[in-house]
This record gives sequence, structure tokens and C-alpha cells, in this order.
Amino acid sequence: MIVAFAVAPVIIVTLLIGLRGVAAMRTTSDFLVASRRVSPLLNSAAVSGEYLSAASFLGVAGLVVKDGIGSLWYAVGFAAGFIAMLALVAAPMRRSGALTVPDFAEARLASPSLRKLAAVVVLVISGLYLVPQFRTAGLVLSVVSGSPYWVGVVIAGAAVSITLALGGMRAATYVQAFQFCFKLVLFIIPAIWLLLQVSPTVREEALHPVEFTEFDRETSVVFRVPVTLDVPEGAAVREPDGSVTPLPPGDWQVPGGRTVVFPEGSRVPALPGETAPGGPGWQRPLLDLRETGYPLLSTWAVLLATMLGTMGLPHVLMRFHTSPDGRAARRTAAFTVVLLSVFYLFPGIYGVLGRVLVPQLYLSGATDTAVVALPAQVDTGPWGSLFTALLTAGAFAAFLATSLGLLLVVSGAISHDLLPGGLRQLRVTVVGAAVIVVLLALPAARFDAGTLVTWAFTVAASTFCPLLVLGIWWSKLTAPGAIAGVAAGLAASAGAFTAVLFDPPVDGWLAILLIQPAPWSVPLAFATMIVVSLFSRPPPWSTAAMLRLHLPEHRVSPFGDRQAAVRDLGHSSWSARRSSAVRRITRRLVR
Repeated sequence: MIVAFAVAPVIIVTLLIGLRGVAAMRTTSDFLVASRRVSPLLNSAAVSGEYLSAASFLGVAGLVVKDGIGSLWYAVGFAAGFIAMLALVAAPMRRSGALTVPDFAEARLASPSLRKLAAVVVLVISGLYLVPQFRTAGLVLSVVSGSPYWVGVVIAGAAVSITLALGGMRAATYVQAFQFCFKLVLFIIPAIWLLLQVSPTVREEALHPVEFTEFDRETSVVFRVPVTLDVPEGAAVREPDGSVTPLPPGDWQVPGGRTVVFPEGSRVPALPGETAPGGPGWQRPLLDLRETGYPLLSTWAVLLATMLGTMGLPHVLMRFHTSPDGRAARRTAAFTVVLLSVFYLFPGIYGVLGRVLVPQLYLSGATDTAVVALPAQVDTGPWGSLFTALLTAGAFAAFLATSLGLLLVVSGAISHDLLPGGLRQLRVTVVGAAVIVVLLALPAARFDAGTLVTWAFTVAASTFCPLLVLGIWWSKLTAPGAIAGVAAGLAASAGAFTAVLFDPPVDGWLAILLIQPAPWSVPLAFATMIVVSLFSRPPPWSTAAMLRLHLPEHRVSPFGDRQAAVRDLGHSSWSARRSSAVRRITRRLVR
């Protein structure tokens, strides 16, 4: 009943809005950038809806439950990244006239090879970002309804692909703007209700946490994937017949799909290499990745990845191409900072309450579901069911909104940049890409959503961030330099993540730089682009390209022909107020 009440209306509204975009979609530009006619306020709501993914709606609170207060630095990085985007990227990207990031790369440096490499990077980033959206949809539905994990994955994939295939970017814009408002309300109201409902004892424990070492009530834990636990003295389980059986100390292999009931007073098994919620350092306002003992380096590594990665997220960058002009793109980024700042005031509330009420979720790796599990712990009656339904609806809106933008850039990378085709090919590509992502998400239940999303940010920071910053602000950037830098950043970040999967025997600060390579992969990409570019010659039109990125658009008609605007640069009223040097360069370019 909860699932029908929560999920069905979100999916129905999403599909109906998708139908609304069919009539207005006739060209590739309509499909990818909604004909560049989206207002700043609507666009900022859509950007916020797209950006607030499963990692934001559920993942940040889950990380707080598992790793402590320092996990709130993820929220700081997610929101602060838009300030850098506002200052460095938003307006010039819109003035470029490109439809996608690979489009911009080729327009700036006239390199088809760079365009194809950028399209591959788009697919890598989007894959790392999309899989956790579908994965968390499956987990959330299984927690609130008991349905198999694959059901939520398939529902999310079907809803997103149908909506995009019908209405493209225009439909995605309205869906994402609606879902941001929806998510904001459904995140704030339950948080306030939880604070009012919990007892003073729970509030005290939330403010003064103790390590989770003993079950204070009979607790059922569902292990959806296999896990190895370290069993201490005094741990026990309740058998199906009601009897209590002590567990032998040592390693305990728990198979996937098993539900274990721990009686009140039982000691809590430990996850090897993980600290129990509320343990030493849980209240520390810094991150300590994998308990390596370098919290300051860990925090800076995550901040670099999330802040600089925001500038390179292809689904967010494509949003600025829907603005009428560069000024509107900059206003969109400014409004987005405000909207995101309001939302990120609340994940900490769910996190600290989750540490008190549902700390057992860390045993099964399901802390991502702490937000939707909380209402039932506070109220087992109709109010608890209602708020569980509302949070589930908000979570599904988060999955759908982010997945819409990501699937759109995937289809654009394939059908616009790698294998150019028309509108029909874009629609077919959307459905095909959704099927592939669903197949990738089905075996991904054991992966942490926050980890995968952070990897996506790191790849974006190591590839597109240097490409955009230097491409927009350094006229001497060359195509060989850009290709070498993007390739180096991709190889460094992806190589580090691949190495982590094999659990290499490293510790200390080296482990941090392997788990989160942004502190060295980003400078490597920047340095490679600069050094290689200095040994090659920039294209002769680089000055003209830079002017197009930085001079304001033609003021007569922001919807008019961009080439006409460029031809009129020397005759427009605002150019008379420019410096004499700029006027001379502009007139020379026009002639």
C-alpha cells in the first residue's frame, strides 16, 4: 500500500509531463536543449532537481550514520561547486553555442578526436552516476515494501526512458523543476515531524552519541548481499522457533538474502575495517576515509572532488545551454546556490537521528535507506506509514530527476557526438542506454551510492574541469594539450578506482590518495594540458573564440542567429563602451 501511494503518483506525473513535451519537440536542439528558451528561475529549479540525486536525498544522511558528522562536508562540496561554476563556467559555456560538452570541445579547438574522447568521458561519468540512482531505487522499494531488489531498478529505468523518449529536454525541465519543489517539501516536513516526535532521550543521544556496541531492543537485519562480520563475545541470534543461540567469536560469513534477528542485549558484530556508528571520532567535524588517520587530507580530497567535479558534470553543464543567453545562465547558477543551500540544511538531522534509531543498517551496508526507515521507528501507526510514504515518494523523485538529465547526456554523447543521427536515433538511444544501465545496476547492490557518485565527481574534476577552465580562460590551449590532459586525468582517476577494487596493501596518506585521487589527478590533468599546449601552436582563431566566450551577446535579440550577433560585434552599442584595444580586435575579426 505504501509503495502504491508513494511511487505511483510520482511516476504518473512524470509520464504526463513527458507527454506535454512531445508537441514541442521537432529538432535535435529541441530534444537536447529545449530550444534555449528556459527562464533562469525555472532552470535553477530544474538544475537543483537534477543535482539532488540519491546521493543527496539519501546518501549524505546515510554517510552521517555510518561515518559521522564529518560526512556533511560532502553536502558542502556539492553546494559550493556551483559558486565556482558561477564564476568560471556558466556564462561562457552558454555563449559558446554548443549543445553538449564534446560539442564545446570541438567548437573551441576544432578537433574531432577531442570530441570523441570527451564523449567517452561523458559515458564514464554518467555511468558512475546513473548506476547508484537505479541501485538505490531498488533498495528503497525493497525496504519499504519487501519487494525484490530488481523491481525498483526496473521501474526507475522504465519511467525515465519513456519520459525522455517522449519529451526530451523540455519534458525533463518541467519534471525536474516540479520534482525539486516536491523533494524539498517532502524532505523538510518529515524532518520537522521527526524532531517533534522523538523523545527527549533520543534527542539527547543524538547530540551525545555513544558507540553502537549492544542492541537495546530486538532488531531484525536484512542482509541483501553476502558480508563477513567479526563476532565479539556475547553476540547471539534469535532462531525462528524463538530460542536464542550464542554466536561463536570470530569471523561469520552471512549469505546474501538472509534475515538475522538479534535479541535485546546481544553484542553487535563488527564490520572489518569499519568503525561502528557513534564510535571514537564519530563527532569529529572532519572526514577520515577508511580510518587512515589523516582527517584533514581526507576532507580536502573530498572537497576538491565534489567542488571541482561539479564544474565538469555533463548533465549540469547541458542545463546552462538551455538558457537564452550568458547572463541568464549566470543567474541560473546563482539561484541554484540558494536553492541547494536550503536543502542541505536538513541531511544532518536525518543522519544524527538515524545513528540513534537505525544504527543496525551499517551491518548490512544499507545506511542509504536510513531516511525512509526512520518514520516507522518513531511511530508504528498511520502517521509513521504516511511519512514513510512521503519520503519514499521524495526519494523516487530524486532518482527520476537525476536519471533524466544523465540519460539525456548519455544519448547526446552517443547519437550527437559519437554516432551523429537525428531525433529518431536519439529516442532509440535513450531506451537502449536505459536498458544497459538497468543491467549494470542489478548486480550493484553491494556498492555504496555515495562512493560511486563521488567517483563520478572525481572523474569530472580530473577531465572536464581542466578542459573547461583552460578552454574558457587560456587562449594558448591547443587540441593536443587538451587531448593529453583529458586522457591523463581519465587514466589517473579511473586507474585509482580500479586499483581500490583489488584492495591493495597500502595505508596512511597513500591509501587516501588512492581512494580519492583528486588532490593529484586534477593537478596532473592541468599540468599536462599546459605543458603539451606550450609545445604546440594554438589555432589561429583562438582569439576570436575567446572573444565569443567572454563578450556579452547581441542585445537586440538573444534568440536570434548567433552568427549575426558575431558579425555585429563592432556595431553594437555596448561595444562602444569597451576598451579601445578590444574594439580594434573586434573590428579586425569582423573584417
